[in-house]
Amino acid sequence: MPELVLELNGRTWTLDAARPYTLGRDPQGDIVLDDARVSWRHGTISWDGRSWVIEDHGSTNGTFVQGQRIHQMEIGPGSAVHLGNATDGPRLKLSGAAASVAQPKQQPFAAQGANPGWAQQPQQQAPDQSWQRPQQAANIPPQQGSGGVAGAPPVYGDRSPTTFHQFSLGRVMRIGRALENELVVSDLQVSRNHAEFHATPDGRHEIRDLGSHNGTYVNGMPIAKGGSAPLGPNDIVGVGHSTFRLVGDRLEEFVDTGEISFSARHLTVTVDGGKQILKDVSFGVPEKSLVAVIGPSGSGKSTLLKALTGYRPANEGDVLYDNRNLYKQFAELRQRIGLVPQDDILHKELTVKKALKYAAKLRFPADTTGKERDARIDEVLRELKLDIHKEKKVTSLSGGQRKRVSVALELLTKPSLIFLDEPTSGLDPGMDRDVMQLLRGLADDGRTVLVVTHSVAELAICDKLLVMAPGGAVAYFGPPEEALNFFGYETWADVFSSFENYRDYDWANRWKGSQHYQMYAADIDAVAAQSVHMPPPQAMRPPKPQGWLSQLTTLIRRYVSVIASDKGFLALTVILPLVLGSVSILIDQGDNLLPRFNKSGANQGNATAQTVLLILAVGACFAGAANSVRELIKERVIYERERATGLSRSAYLMSKVVVLGVVTILQGGMVGAIGFATREVPKEGLFLGSMTKLELTIPIMALGFTSMMFGLVISSLVKTAEKTMPLLVMFAIIQVVFTGCLFALNGALGVNQFSYLMPSRWAVAASGATLDFNLLAPNKDDPTKTDPLWEHSMGTWTLDMVMLIVLAVACGFLVARFLRRHEPEVMRK
Repeated sequence: MPELVLELNGRTWTLDAARPYTLGRDPQGDIVLDDARVSWRHGTISWDGRSWVIEDHGSTNGTFVQGQRIHQMEIGPGSAVHLGNATDGPRLKLSGAAASVAQPKQQPFAAQGANPGWAQQPQQQAPDQSWQRPQQAANIPPQQGSGGVAGAPPVYGDRSPTTFHQFSLGRVMRIGRALENELVVSDLQVSRNHAEFHATPDGRHEIRDLGSHNGTYVNGMPIAKGGSAPLGPNDIVGVGHSTFRLVGDRLEEFVDTGEISFSARHLTVTVDGGKQILKDVSFGVPEKSLVAVIGPSGSGKSTLLKALTGYRPANEGDVLYDNRNLYKQFAELRQRIGLVPQDDILHKELTVKKALKYAAKLRFPADTTGKERDARIDEVLRELKLDIHKEKKVTSLSGGQRKRVSVALELLTKPSLIFLDEPTSGLDPGMDRDVMQLLRGLADDGRTVLVVTHSVAELAICDKLLVMAPGGAVAYFGPPEEALNFFGYETWADVFSSFENYRDYDWANRWKGSQHYQMYAADIDAVAAQSVHMPPPQAMRPPKPQGWLSQLTTLIRRYVSVIASDKGFLALTVILPLVLGSVSILIDQGDNLLPRFNKSGANQGNATAQTVLLILAVGACFAGAANSVRELIKERVIYERERATGLSRSAYLMSKVVVLGVVTILQGGMVGAIGFATREVPKEGLFLGSMTKLELTIPIMALGFTSMMFGLVISSLVKTAEKTMPLLVMFAIIQVVFTGCLFALNGALGVNQFSYLMPSRWAVAASGATLDFNLLAPNKDDPTKTDPLWEHSMGTWTLDMVMLIVLAVACGFLVARFLRRHEPEVMRK
């Protein structure tokens, strides 16, 4: 078994055939390459029994031999392998006493018909992109990269193209994740066959979407699924994390490896009444940097975070993602932004790996295989050192570990820009330090990280510090080590006290008149945003990574898993209807529900029937509403984040309706079965013939379902979970009053009409129609006065049941409208 000698930048490794060797940026790997174009775990080199083989593990920028991208290939002495770029990526030179180079196991994939000579042409060496702590502001005017042309808009700042492809007239070039494409993009955000570039014989160019899941974008706007769009020389095509631009007969490709600049320009947010809660905020974030945002309560930190992420765009100003307007191109750029809210964005009842699997299923395209998703999950877990905790429930983890899991969820889609809101809130100093060091590592690994925090203990590890003053203005932006000296205090406690003691002081003007402002923020306006044609607003609806039915199936499976893992909820689900149904048995135990007549034949009524139905109806109302009244409020943060990544609102709501509906209907069946089991009822019903007890139970089941929908309305309205219980009690009491069992509703002007909005009114009326309540419980004041909703006829029973369904549908419509309030505002526009 021959040894193989590998050389790179003056370093040498001697590879032993007894084991494989990993390549990538992972410090725990065998051969570590500190280059942003190289993936975390890029590939492996191993001996297969007869030759050395290099295998690419789905790297973002690819592995190249002789200018052609390969997946797996035999190598040997004399071979040269480029990682991340075919021309100027890190070059591995192989030597040793092994046999001559063998033929490839799998042909390298390259653009068919393209001239391979382009890969050997000299190209200006790309600048070293290894991380260095920035010493000055990064917002300098963009310069033309070596791969660009005069007049073309900058792409990814001033960087050169990652690679380029010859694009002759009359040619079709397909792009996708599958190896049979001419342009292979190793990105799980890209469909297997995503889009096609067309160059027509008459010199025109266009891009055609092939029914992709995450969409194809031109200048940040999605084109119709399966549609096409013409391309001009200044148009930018976005596919996953890759961006393409036509320059003459050459197609330039730029891969977003995380090294992006980010800046806010004159952000101002005004609320009702004209009050400004964010005032002219401008700052620029360098590439691969960690930026902390601090400030006292009321300084606009949360408002700033919403403005920077597009959740609530500023009324004035722009947010630039590597020179691209985030608000105008949110549909595309949202896929490259990760957001970790203060509250955990995962279901604590699930294990770490299962929570990530459901998230990956929702965020990745529908044609992504389970094996591909699992590989990405395992990669992220190893990167964040969570692999040893993957089978533990999230609720059993420490606060710092749970925050890591939330970060892991966002890293699944390889975002270039990550925002975190108070990630160290509630953590002890040790966990505080661990979380901040984690963020430092994320920035060093090629991402831009911005964290809003109250903790000032670990600010020294940040590259830049943004201090917000009361009222939403910038008081300082620059290196954290210079901040205290700028304010003239020795501790941050003194700085915050000065903010409180001198609230009317103009901190913003003090900052803008300082030397620090000239050094770190004065040139923010020098960066010109791309000027691109914007389509009409209705074309901005972004595509969804999964179809509606696929999302619904995943959400139902996840919700069932959450319920199944909560033993307490399962026990309560069974015990509650048993108790509520059993209570009704105690009322005149064993008494029948038939009309009673005296010896003279006069109707004496049967008060037991009304009392039993009243108890059963209240039980069904309470059980149904209790099942759902907390469901939306407790998942609000999860919904907000998933909605921003492409979750369907209707699929989410329907998953709740289906799962909770099944649970509630079964509970209603238990309540009715117990309540009517020992009672004698009419032998013939109105709808089901001799199955009278089932006919009486069906309205109770429907009442539970409709009450569950009312509970969802409450859950979508409240701001905190604590407010749900008083509203639940109030809802149950109102249902008792308007059943029609306590007093006659028919004829009570206004009250009777209002009772039509109550589900208990229609459910009791349906069962009352079967039992003939007009006969069982005649009006005491006027026996001839009957309630039309209690009429003993199939038509009345059907009307009562239809109205229950109508109320449930109306509640569903209201919930959908209320959920819309918890979505990114830029999406609503």
